Amino acid sequence: MWDYPRPPRLETTDERVVVVLGGVVIIDTVHAVRVLETSHPPAYYLPIADIVDGVLHAAGGSSYCEFKGNAGYFDLVAGEAHAQQAAWGYAHPTPGFELLIDCISLYPARMDEVRVNGEIVRPQEGGFYGGWITDRVVGPFKGGPGTRGW
Repeated sequence: MWDYPRPPRLETTDERVVVVLGGVVIIDTVHAVRVLETSHPPAYYLPIADIVDGVLHAAGGSSYCEFKGNAGYFDLVAGEAHAQQAAWGYAHPTPGFELLIDCISLYPARMDEVRVNGEIVRPQEGGFYGGWITDRVVGPFKGGPGTRGW
C-alpha cells in the first residue's frame, strides 16, 4: 500500500463484500469501489442500493478529505445493534471521485463481521481511519499510536 497513489485512485471491483451487524447480513454486494491511497489500507465503498432497507440512517457530523471533499456520516441499525457514525459517504464528491456518489464506506471494527471474497477484514488500528486490511495488503499502516502525522 505504500505504492498506492496520492491523490487516491478509485477502482471498481467485483469482489464479494458481505457485512454483518446485529447478526444480520446488511450488505452483500459485488459492486464495490476500492479507494487506494498512499499509507492507507484500501477503503471499500458500497452501493447504498445494496444495503438492506432500514439499516442506514443519517447521523450528525461531517469531515473533509482534501481529495474527495465533504463527507456525511450515518448510523447503521440492524438486529439489536446500533453502530453510531459507523459509515460515511460523499453525496457531492470533488471531480474525479464521482464513483463514490450513492455509496458509503464503513468502519469494519464497528460491525460484527466484514468479509471480502470470504476473507475476514481486519480493521485499521485507531478510531479515525476506516481502512480494510486483508492478506493482500502489507503495512505498516496509519492509525496506531504515533502514526497520524505520517
